[in-house]
Amino acid sequence: MINNHSKNNHNNKNSQINKNNIPGRPAKSNVTAHNEHSVDTRELALEMLIEINERGAFSHIVLRSVLDKYQYLSKQDRAFMTRLVDGTIEYMLQLDYIIDSFSKTKVRKMKPFIRNLLRMSVYQIKYMDAVPDSAVCNEAVKLAKRHKFAQLSGFVNGVLRNIARNIDSVQFDTLSIRYSMPQWIVDRFVAAYGEKKAEEIFKAFHNKSTISIRTNLTRCTPDELRATLEAEGVTVTAVDELNYAFVISGFDYLNGLQSFRDGLFYVQDISSMLVAQTAAPKKGDYVIDVCAAPGGKSTHIAELLQGSGHVFARDLTDNKVDMIEENIDRHGLNNMSAEVWDATVFDADSAGKADILICDLPCSGLGVLGRKKDIRYKMTPGSVDELVVLQRQILDTVHTYVKPNGVLVYSTCTIDEAENEDNVRWFIEKHPEFELDKSFAEGTGMKQILPGEHGSDGFFIARFIKSKL
Repeated sequence: MINNHSKNNHNNKNSQINKNNIPGRPAKSNVTAHNEHSVDTRELALEMLIEINERGAFSHIVLRSVLDKYQYLSKQDRAFMTRLVDGTIEYMLQLDYIIDSFSKTKVRKMKPFIRNLLRMSVYQIKYMDAVPDSAVCNEAVKLAKRHKFAQLSGFVNGVLRNIARNIDSVQFDTLSIRYSMPQWIVDRFVAAYGEKKAEEIFKAFHNKSTISIRTNLTRCTPDELRATLEAEGVTVTAVDELNYAFVISGFDYLNGLQSFRDGLFYVQDISSMLVAQTAAPKKGDYVIDVCAAPGGKSTHIAELLQGSGHVFARDLTDNKVDMIEENIDRHGLNNMSAEVWDATVFDADSAGKADILICDLPCSGLGVLGRKKDIRYKMTPGSVDELVVLQRQILDTVHTYVKPNGVLVYSTCTIDEAENEDNVRWFIEKHPEFELDKSFAEGTGMKQILPGEHGSDGFFIARFIKSKL
């Protein structure tokens, strides 16, 4: 997250899935290809966990890539795999605590294959009631033997059967273990919000995630989109706060929906939609989004401009700009373009041109830990400090792009004060020509949305106005 400038076979009893599927973006994966007629979903899940936990890959990217590759699998199989991978990562600290309570060999000293095999097996024992404990143990032993760990199959079997017999006796005495949250994050949130509110936030991270979408208003009305989706068999629920937004469920996968392929909607968290609402573009506005990939906020603004003005979307790499351009094309936007540009590099040609400047900057992601569960293990206090430096460097570079009386919207998907309120105070102090817009957020000019509020992720938005000076 710091190195770039943008922001995700079992028996029939396993089909009783009650956990959420987490959407992600297609990307290449190192997970081994399996023969179409011999896919073992547990084995595939284990390979994904090793790639994520041992090789540092991002879970939402790996999972989406594999789900795209194995679309021919049944909906139940793909749901089982998704829950197993997401759930194991979500509860990994807790699972390690359980394993360490019953194994003489501690998790950190185990071979990577064995520790991830045990983790996903304990997750099934603890959280997947539809899967018999005996099946979990037997399948784990088979996997160990199949991958040339026959000498450790007895160890695997013994540890798992012991855990299965005694799982209800394990007590979680700390917030860190109870919510599988690194201690430094617990300490940081408790210091910022108090223990009661911090625990509410941790609970929200474990709530079932929903898939929210916004209507592409240049192609259809919300009512038309709803009718189209329902005709495709999708369950559609209105979002009270935003008349163009819905929560959808009951479908197989996004690319299987003609409405998605036709660009009738964009998948976006509700809190993220508020950036375009906060920007409040007027017809004819020239808008620059300095860290735009994959393009959700900038395409939203382009749609609100109703074909007028122009949205100039930038990001650091060809791959990120390709994602933006794909969304521009799919949504049929003629008033938007994209280019590769490093936001830390000043562009003299953009100085004084933007009616609206969108600075949705790289951040720790500590507001979206419920959706991107592995961030909690990849981020460190030092990483947060580095990101604050980067955020300020970008703001220092791009603020001159704003016209007099223009708007700068600063946003992040974190709930960390150092990246949010502290940066706002620093920016105003260093650039007094900007002031918080007192007409926004009940006179404060900035809004911190906590995880679970309005059914959304954690998010921060500040709206600045540039004076004539």
